[in-house]
Amino acid sequence: MRQTILLPGGAGFIGSHVAAELLTRDYDVVIVDDLSNARGDVIDRLETITGRRPVFYQADMADRAALERIFTENTIDVVIHFAGFKAVGESVQKPVAYYRNNLDTTLTLLETMAAHSVKRLIFSSSATVYGMENPVPYTEDMPRGACTNPYGWTKSMIEQILSDACVADRSLSVVCLRYFNPVGAHESGLIGEMPNGIPNNLMPYITQVAVGIRKELSVFGNDYPTPDGTGVRDFIHVVDLARGHVAAINYVNQHTGWESINLGTGRGTSVLELVHTFASVNGVEVPYRIAPRRSGDLAFCYANVDKAQRLLGWCAEKTVADMCRDSWRWQQYAETL
Repeated sequence: MRQTILLPGGAGFIGSHVAAELLTRDYDVVIVDDLSNARGDVIDRLETITGRRPVFYQADMADRAALERIFTENTIDVVIHFAGFKAVGESVQKPVAYYRNNLDTTLTLLETMAAHSVKRLIFSSSATVYGMENPVPYTEDMPRGACTNPYGWTKSMIEQILSDACVADRSLSVVCLRYFNPVGAHESGLIGEMPNGIPNNLMPYITQVAVGIRKELSVFGNDYPTPDGTGVRDFIHVVDLARGHVAAINYVNQHTGWESINLGTGRGTSVLELVHTFASVNGVEVPYRIAPRRSGDLAFCYANVDKAQRLLGWCAEKTVADMCRDSWRWQQYAETL
């Protein structure tokens, strides 16, 4: 029986790639997005990619009346919750807005799910919940907390809310997927990351420098105890990440209770390694300069992915070169939008 998957925040970078994977696998998809950090025409591009059009509502996930209408008009089987503000730097400048938005959308969603007896939820969490004090590679049994910014704290708090909800309602099934560093774009080149204003993430900054929008990339610190002195991160192709969500649907349908699962590659790539790979595979220059370290940045951040392989039967397959090639293809297309 075909399932209907609700994607709050589904017009965004990660949500749109998950939507593409679901539509090609014959799931019905309902996207809810206020378009504060996404474009409405992504729905048209999803139809072009998959030959199927998701149902779309432009609405704020904290709007109880809007959510009630959406759940009444659609029989929802599983929710994959992406909705929320996501810029680390901005969260430091606007902490109250981040706590209000990210917690309110989640609480309103949980209350509406309960009213409609929807029991299966996958949450878009983050490696930021591991904070500063845990050693790498990060494993899911490590303590949450010691987050370095309000964005990370909202993810940690929401995980706690969901865990408590599962204790109170033993029929709930919740999986918190802890993302590491999603990059890349769909191989069609039709969907990808399109940040508003100056990019907060590394790859879109690299692509904007390569295409001439930005003068140069700032590499924050080259004196870390890493092979080339720059920070090492677990970059994962967004399509691999999206496929991890499909695998999580199978899991969340079969279990009850709360679970956290890392989605990464289990391998670290340095900032300069990513820059040099991008330049090499795409044949373009990426001017950069070394800037001072940023407060709160870690030397190493990468996942242990054994649990995802064991519980979901999933592992990342795409290479750093794939990530760089697909990101550049998307940036060139994005210039035409």
